[in-house]
This record gives sequence, structure tokens and C-alpha cells, in this order.
Amino acid sequence: MSSSVSNPPSTKTAKQTSANKSEQTSQGRVLLVDDDKIIVDSLSEFLQLEKYEVDGVHSVKAACAQLAKQNYAIVITDVNMPEADGFELLRHIKDHHPDVVPIVITGYGTIESAVEAIKMGAYDYLTKPLQDEEVRLVIQRAFQQQSLIRENRSLRQQLDLRYGLDHVVGHDYKMLKIFDLVETVAETKTTVLITGESGTGKSLIAHALHHRSDRQQQPFVEVSCGAIPEGLLESELFGHVKGSFTGAVANKEGKFKAAEGGTIFLDEINSASPAFQVKLLRVLQEKCYEPVGSNDTIKADVRVILASNVDLMKEVDAGRFRQDLYYRINVVTIHMPPLVERLGDIPLLAENFLAKYRAEVKREILDFTPEALHALQRYHWPGNVRELENAIERAVVLCKGRHITPDNLPPHILDEALPAARDGNPAVAEGEFVPMPLKQALEEPERRIIEAALKANNWNRQTTAEMLQINRTTLYKKMKHYGLEYDPARHGSK
Repeated sequence: MSSSVSNPPSTKTAKQTSANKSEQTSQGRVLLVDDDKIIVDSLSEFLQLEKYEVDGVHSVKAACAQLAKQNYAIVITDVNMPEADGFELLRHIKDHHPDVVPIVITGYGTIESAVEAIKMGAYDYLTKPLQDEEVRLVIQRAFQQQSLIRENRSLRQQLDLRYGLDHVVGHDYKMLKIFDLVETVAETKTTVLITGESGTGKSLIAHALHHRSDRQQQPFVEVSCGAIPEGLLESELFGHVKGSFTGAVANKEGKFKAAEGGTIFLDEINSASPAFQVKLLRVLQEKCYEPVGSNDTIKADVRVILASNVDLMKEVDAGRFRQDLYYRINVVTIHMPPLVERLGDIPLLAENFLAKYRAEVKREILDFTPEALHALQRYHWPGNVRELENAIERAVVLCKGRHITPDNLPPHILDEALPAARDGNPAVAEGEFVPMPLKQALEEPERRIIEAALKANNWNRQTTAEMLQINRTTLYKKMKHYGLEYDPARHGSK
């Protein structure tokens, strides 16, 4: 852009550019930083003609102030400026505006400065005198880089949405304690053991631990130990060398290698053989392993999360699980309660799955009828949250109206639901007793009483608390526990 530098834009040209700006389709916003006003003016004119939105400042201090009040895709800065140089601006961009792509301007005699700037995070550099075509190409590539940055950020946000704690639904006090524990241990390297029945969400918690840790940018590798034949589990996890066993026709890297720097989740660890348990213990203690058939020791920088759907202490007592391994992995234990122990979460979970599947099938289904929700809360859910999700997916597919009714639910849920007696107690069938903890048996009648009192008082919490002779805070906690939030669409306006 040597011609532009030697001929600064006239006032008339600048006004014409400004007038035409609204007629152009902007390609992005650029901030120019140079103490030479001629460079800023001429480069601004060129970039505006290329349909970019441009702002120009003449110092690092002004650039930092401008970045604080306006979003920019690209910053083009000179390296050599009085008071503060371009390197200080690069540090500021790296620390406070990581989505911005910086480009530096340097003279032919200071290529070393350009190289140093690249090391500090600059995407590219331009040399003086600036040439139009060079500027055009560098800017185009920089905007492509900026698009990749935005795309990566969007993908990370989608991962956080899918695997973050916000995706693990629940306001039962047991789940709230689990959320607190995940937040506490996520940033550590501590081995975590997740226990609970199948379908309770152990994999979701493992993902949440990874995506809330400083390893979230690194791989997350999930292995179902129960799905891999006993003789192949060691090879699958640690890899093998060619010829180490029949069928090993080439070297193969294992899952631990694939998870290097990140997290490996070993589900159903209770199904691992005693021989494999010995080798896993060594990996956890010494952070190293050997591929099958190899004498080469490989260091493992991998965080290990394990899960079991059976009581490992009972497995130890029965001689099926090594005691030393059990105590090594039982550093932090997260127990996922079965769904039948968190009946108050069923409405919340059901609404969450309803939102998911109505978006997939593109149907305007508003909610569940009270009868459908009561049926869901009376069923014993042997398949836990996974079974509930499948039931809601089926209901959404079959629903022809705007409300899911009991007729849309799987027949076995209605047939095998815990019977409700006249007082609504699921623990008491007609002349029969269904064994369950007393606390759990009292939850359903308590929920119904509170809901009835809220409706009678037009959902006024203070009046309801006085009627039930409990304090307002206790009422609020119980409402949260049972999912009794006021919904104008369902209960009508106050």
C-alpha cells in the first residue's frame, strides 16, 4: 500500500466512503493501532473500500480502551510505538480478548520483532511499505482464522451444554450434594469412583467432571469394560505390539494413549478380571504401563474416572475384586441415587426430556396432564433415568394433542405403577404393603397436601405456610424438592 501511504485520503474521499458505508455489506470490524496518522488514515481508507468496518487509534492505551467498549475481529498494530509498544498490546489481547486475531506491522529491518510477535500470539505480520495485495490476503486469512475461533468456541459451548452440570437435571437434595462434590473435585487429578444402578447418569457425571476440569480441551475416552471380552481388555486399554498374540497383525495404541493429557472413563470396572486389576493398580500408582507384548514402559498423563453398578465392597468380600485396588480407587466416591429415591425430580426430568424430543419431532406439545405426572411418579423405574427418557420419547412420538396423557405412556408403566390408596400413599396397595423406606413412603402424601394447600391459597407462599404451620423457608425448600413451582400455563393466572 505504498501508494496509499504517500497520498493520504482527502476529506472528500473520506466523506464519500462514509456515505457509501451504509450501502455496503460489512465483512467485519478491524482496529488499527499506529502512532503514524498517515498509516492509520490510508489503511483505513483501503479497508473501508474492501467493505470492512474500521476504527483507528494512535496508542496502546487508546487501543485497550477501544477494545473494552467495542468488539473487534482483528487488530492491526505497529510494533514500535512510543510509551507502550505493540508487544504490550499483544499481551493485553491474549489475556483479555482471546477471540481477537492480532496482526503486527513491522519494517524490513525489524523482522526479528515480527518473529517475536508471532511467538507472543500474533497471527501474521505486514512489512512496510504496505502493499495493497499483501494487506488484502493477510486480512482475508485472518478473518478465516477468526471464524475458526468462533466455531471452536461454539463447539465448546455445545459440549458444555451437553455435558456440563446444567445438563444433569435434579433439585433433590441428594443431587444437589452431588453437584457440589463435582464442582469441588473437577479441577483436581484425583481418581473418582462413581457408583449407582444402571441408567442413573454415571456417564453424565463423568463427562461433567472432565468438562469442568483444566483437561476439558483434551480427549475424553469412555470404555465399557463389561462390553469387551476379558482377553482383549488389556490390549484395548494399553495397546499391543505386532505378533504379541494371534490376530495382532500390527502395532496398536490403546485407549490410555488416546486419552493422553485428558480423561479416561472406565465404566463397569467391576467386570474386569483379577489379572487386569493388577495392571490397572500399577497405572494408578506409578502412572505408567506396557503395551501387550512390549517391554517399553509408557508414561500416562491421564485422569482416571471409574464406575460400577454393583457394590464393590461386596465384590471384595466375595474375592472377585482386589482389596488394594478398591482402596486405591475409592478416594472420592460419588453415589448416584436410583430414580425411585428422588421422585420429586421426575416432573423436572420429564419436562426436560419433553423439551428435547418435541424439538426433534417438531410438535407443539405443551406439558403433561396431572394424571400422567402422577403415573410417572408412582412407577418404580427399575431402568432409572434412562428408562424415563425412553418413556418420554415414546410419549412425544405418540401424542396427538398438546398435552401428554397417561394413554401416551408405555402400558407397563401404568400396569406396574405403585398403587395409590385413597390417601394417595404409594406404599399402601389395596390390602397390601409395598416395602420402602418410611421417609420415601411419606413423600407422596406430603407433596399432595402441599400442592392442595398452594392451590387453595392461589399459590401464595406466606398464606400457605401459615395454614400448614411451617415457616416460609421450609415451604420453599419442599416446593423445590417436589417440583411444585407455579406455572401460569398449567394452573392459570393468579
